[in-house]
Amino acid sequence: MEPTDIIQEPTDIVRALWERMQARDWAGVGALVAKDAVVEWPASGERIRGRENFVRINAEYPEGWSIEVLRVLASGDEVVSEVEVPHGAAGTFRAASFWTVRDGLITRGREYWTGLGTDPSPQWRAPYVERI
Repeated sequence: MEPTDIIQEPTDIVRALWERMQARDWAGVGALVAKDAVVEWPASGERIRGRENFVRINAEYPEGWSIEVLRVLASGDEVVSEVEVPHGAAGTFRAASFWTVRDGLITRGREYWTGLGTDPSPQWRAPYVERI
């Protein structure tokens, strides 16, 4: 029985994706992603084609990281997740990810990754904001 035979709700599939990444369960990650999935990272101008490439790019990221799921929201087969990923050497990152889940598999994704505090705040906004 495939893991996706049990997990059918789109939000559960996306939560399982992050849980399996945290566990470094790369076969389990692959079981949630369609063979021909496409995931885009617009901030770095990259497109990842196919399950194998998606799994490998995540598996080969330098160790020292963990994942905390902050939220997962869905409307039908469209799922949005926000995660925080502290990395001992590289700092803390956040990702807002937009997933399409069809027939129990992730078929598309668009992820926006950023390092916390790495986007400079222009001085002109200072009177209107507070630092977090």
